[in-house]
Amino acid sequence: MSYSTALFAVLAVGAITYTMRAGLILALADTALPAPMLRALRYVAPAVLAALTVSLLANPEAANRGITLAEIAGIGVALPVAWKTKNLIATLAAGMGVFWVVLAFG
Repeated sequence: MSYSTALFAVLAVGAITYTMRAGLILALADTALPAPMLRALRYVAPAVLAALTVSLLANPEAANRGITLAEIAGIGVALPVAWKTKNLIATLAAGMGVFWVVLAFG
């Protein structure tokens, strides 16, 4: 596959995905979601994080490389932020921010 074909495929899939997600968000913007759906949505973020962790452990090459200083620093900052704020966005922003800074300069 040539570079231009791959680039076109990535851009096309990205545009289609964005259109589908934006369309759903705009269509449901003024609609109240049912209570059972709201309760179920509370578990999406922890389930995604658990799936990412399991996929890391299931890949022997990734699991055997060890934990880097950037990962330890990111977790070390994310844990107290999560405990104090109980806010997923704040936790991800703090943890990933520190991870990227340490990864870039460490």
